[in-house]
Amino acid sequence: MNFTEFMEGFANEIGGQYSEYDNTKSVIIVPIDEFRFQTVVGYMRHIEYYNKTAIEYSSKVCPYSEDLDLKRLLEENTKFCHAKFSIVDDFVKVEASAFLDNSTDDLLKEIILEVAKMADTWEYKLTGMDVH
Repeated sequence: MNFTEFMEGFANEIGGQYSEYDNTKSVIIVPIDEFRFQTVVGYMRHIEYYNKTAIEYSSKVCPYSEDLDLKRLLEENTKFCHAKFSIVDDFVKVEASAFLDNSTDDLLKEIILEVAKMADTWEYKLTGMDVH
């Protein structure tokens, strides 16, 4: 699989925008509806524990603050298929990953859309705004 070609092709397929950082990291701005968009970062990385390459997708939800109901977010994780909430660099994110050798184009497209839609939904639920 050529990661950058896949990301660019999918962005074009859904009417999104594509930006390449390098051959292991790309960004798609995913249209959610006519007026809303969500940025999804995709990157490939080697996971030492499994000695495999994974493709990871993430999207920012909002800055982390101590008043967030983390129990609620963990409970919501059970409703996602591929995605999960995480806190990285003081941001709540929605992210998902798959091993490259087990991935199909259809699976990765499904993951990207779930990450984008869940991040957009929860960004609005938690902040009342469309920021990312």
